[in-house]
Amino acid sequence: MGFVRRQVVTAALTANAIRPIPGFRAGIPAFFAGWLTGELAPHLLGLTAADAAAHATGRRRDWRGLALAGASAAGLAHLVNQSRRAVTEAEDALVEGLGVDYVEQLDAKPTPAELATPWRRLANPFAFRRAARRAGLEVHRNIAFAPYGRRGLLDIYTSEVTPAAGAPVLLQVHGGGWSIGNKDQQGLPLMQHMAAKGWVCVAINYRLAPRNPWPAQIVDVKAAIAWIKENIAEYGGDPSYIAITGGSAGGHLTALAAVTPNAPEFQPGFEAADTTLQVAVPYYGVYDMAGASGLPTSELMRDRFLGPIVFKRNPADDLEPFEQASPLLRVTADAPDFFVIHGSQDTLVDPGQARAFVAALRAISKRSVTYAELPGAQHAFDIFPSIRSQHLVRATDRFLHWHWNGWRREQDQSVQPS
Repeated sequence: MGFVRRQVVTAALTANAIRPIPGFRAGIPAFFAGWLTGELAPHLLGLTAADAAAHATGRRRDWRGLALAGASAAGLAHLVNQSRRAVTEAEDALVEGLGVDYVEQLDAKPTPAELATPWRRLANPFAFRRAARRAGLEVHRNIAFAPYGRRGLLDIYTSEVTPAAGAPVLLQVHGGGWSIGNKDQQGLPLMQHMAAKGWVCVAINYRLAPRNPWPAQIVDVKAAIAWIKENIAEYGGDPSYIAITGGSAGGHLTALAAVTPNAPEFQPGFEAADTTLQVAVPYYGVYDMAGASGLPTSELMRDRFLGPIVFKRNPADDLEPFEQASPLLRVTADAPDFFVIHGSQDTLVDPGQARAFVAALRAISKRSVTYAELPGAQHAFDIFPSIRSQHLVRATDRFLHWHWNGWRREQDQSVQPS
């Protein structure tokens, strides 16, 4: 591919990352192109500059290509700066949701280094194994929690600093449209970070549609929660404290599991099991499976994907299962604390769903509700370490430690003699 053509492609990718191609049908290609370009903007900027410099020193210069390279470089620099602002946007969200003094309840206030852009980790964002070795992590792989072969397996992440008992637990639920995905493909930056801080992190598989239609997916998440409560103490975890997180379909399952504790319709055969959760952090989740928000994008998702692929039902004939599966419609006053995270440029899941869910939580729930909508962020921005994802990992760390410390104080007060 010649220089000019390379710059045409780069310019098109950059433009789509800044302003994604609109429309329901364009959502998937716009996502793939914009996601990688946006999160790898520093790398692409370096390659573009090197390519342009090499061409400019040659004998035959094409000013069209150089002009395109300059425009792409400006756009990529904008994306880099936008990603760097995620640290401020996330911190502002935490202050709004938890109060300006929330940092006083952490073990220590975040240092300037913790708030800085982690350039060293971004040099090779896919070096997960190297990062795990540096952090002294141990992964206990393929532990059965349900009788479904590999779809009923989970992994447990611990580290050298994991205590022998009483560590907080973080459950990670992968995404993939309820139809693809695996436990070791998503949430790795957050799990590695939290396990290195002494948390016990659990990543699960679950049965997938269309082979196993809804509600198999949430049933398996509930079964995993029940398993954790019964077995996690063997790995140093505190079974009475479980945080849950996940992205996309995993964000939906995270939110639904959090707002439907002990719901018998999602616990067939283990109705008596305790599936309560203490806190939830859904990333770019689906919250409206029924189209109740009135968003056209939610209705299109329901009719063109959820109905025929995930539920194997026609919502026009029976809307109730879609309503039961919608976290937006299952919020109660007893919902746990939430930190909801979404990107403003998400072309797969309309950020309007997150806004509607947060509004419902803030209107009904008695617990804290924190919401960060990240300008410029596409779907799945946290899959690998990037400027934006690393800032959100650290913000999630601060939120979870704020909650864990507050929860422990509440427990200590409840056992003190009156």
